[in-house]
Amino acid sequence: MQPLFSVAGRHRLDQIVQPGVLCAFDFDGTLSPIVPQPDDARLPDEVFRRLLSLSQLAPVAVLTGRSLEDIRPRLGFEPQYLVGNHGLQGLPGWERNSAAWRSVCEQWVAQLKSGLPADPGVVVENKQYSLALHYRHARDPARMAQQLRELIDALDPAPRVVDGKFVYNLLPDAACDKGTALERLIETSACSTALYIGDDVTDEDAFRIQHPGLLTIRIEPHDQSAAEFYLPQRHDIVHLLDHLIERLCADTVGGLGSAGGIGQAMDSED
Repeated sequence: MQPLFSVAGRHRLDQIVQPGVLCAFDFDGTLSPIVPQPDDARLPDEVFRRLLSLSQLAPVAVLTGRSLEDIRPRLGFEPQYLVGNHGLQGLPGWERNSAAWRSVCEQWVAQLKSGLPADPGVVVENKQYSLALHYRHARDPARMAQQLRELIDALDPAPRVVDGKFVYNLLPDAACDKGTALERLIETSACSTALYIGDDVTDEDAFRIQHPGLLTIRIEPHDQSAAEFYLPQRHDIVHLLDHLIERLCADTVGGLGSAGGIGQAMDSED
């Protein structure tokens, strides 16, 4: 991984940031800081103002593990695309599978009730179509992680497990993930190029997408991440948003037109 605001990173930004770019963001740890209690998360004012400006210049998408009902009041504005539950909510046609996903989650909740350790620091967040098992405040987080993993391995039907920061995310096995969701958004939006910014293991499905018209950026460097570039810390998202707004404003003033599709946009550079 390389710093985004390096020579190579700026060159890649120049390729991607043009009229028609889809600007997609994770929420927790990316747009909003990680907080001790997930329910306390809010979009900081300085980020809110810039996202509002950016959404007037380019389509903005928020892809989050939170449910749609949870994330909407935290944003304070309605992005062009809002996808919740790691891709299970918000994509075209997602309602067709919602009843089956809800049934699976209800089965998991019933099974977990009998085996969940008696530790007030463990919280089961039921998002209807997925579950999140939080253990940040457990008495012994490392030991609790192992105990929870043993419980998860015994669940029927077996979930797809996505590790996070002191959390296990449980999704129906055949369900969408953030990578699939991002690919669908690029297709649906018909944007010329796209960028995605995230901070966690749950974002790696999006980082792994191999497409010349997609720029992937991680908050904080990580040796094992598939993201192309990184921002040193979460607050640097403000710098990135300023850059996107400045560049898109300049392109608009310059009268640049948008390209047809991702393939066309990249072919024009040859």
